[in-house]
Amino acid sequence: MYHLIDGKKTAAEIKSEITATVSSMKAKGIRVPHLAAVLVGNDGGSETYVSHKVKDCAEVGFVSTLVRFDASVSETELLAKVRDLNDNPEIDGLIVQLPLPEHISENKIIESISPLKDVDGFHPVNVGRMVAGLPSLVSATPAGIMELLKRYNIPLKGAECVVVGRSNIVGRPISILLSQKGVDATVTVVHSRTRDIAGILRRADIIIAAIGIPGFIKADMVKEGAVIIDVGTTRVDAPGTKAGWRLIGDVDFDNVAPKCSLITPVPGGVGPMTRVSLLLNTLKACRR
Repeated sequence: MYHLIDGKKTAAEIKSEITATVSSMKAKGIRVPHLAAVLVGNDGGSETYVSHKVKDCAEVGFVSTLVRFDASVSETELLAKVRDLNDNPEIDGLIVQLPLPEHISENKIIESISPLKDVDGFHPVNVGRMVAGLPSLVSATPAGIMELLKRYNIPLKGAECVVVGRSNIVGRPISILLSQKGVDATVTVVHSRTRDIAGILRRADIIIAAIGIPGFIKADMVKEGAVIIDVGTTRVDAPGTKAGWRLIGDVDFDNVAPKCSLITPVPGGVGPMTRVSLLLNTLKACRR
């Protein structure tokens, strides 16, 4: 019988811990963490993400600032705003919500954010420090996955982990974090050009699925007792539901779950941990 890895419950526990820390900071007269988010245009997904982030900040007692620009904003104007926020000593964490309009270089904007305030963990300095095993701000989804594995006491030392997907946001960083000294997992990264993905997955003690193809991982690709972290979130039509759509992960949950020892649901698994990791990074940036 499988057990669910409840990201929602774990994120709520971490939020309570952060709230207690913020209360203690206030009691000592220490300035509380402040997160600034920059939103360009009116992309529906981005609007939702940013409103969640603002709500999360309020919940734990952080200060948050939302800076809005029309989609027509120039790259020069946006870079100037990022510099302003970098120079503001009252702001600890800074995110520029992606995607950006086509006339703005995402790389330029990411590289213009101060690495000390880069709570998304995308700046090359933070990525480089993470690779070198130095203290850094690690991007929110990989950090959230590591926290879940730790809090569910999933043995990683010597475990055979297969990461499905090699994106800079999830696949690549999680593969590095899992193989670091002290964590000591044996990591294989598979992707669209890998031969015999099914054969490689069948050896895995732990599977991190982050390929963005709904239901990609089937029951015959998974060994009995495996642990699965499903990062996938694809919207599919669901005419009978209130929203008219639902989220599906990269794993064929109904058929795969009975073979697992532990598995994350979609939604309610990795998503809430990504959100809470951003708060942890902002707290970390504030303390630094």
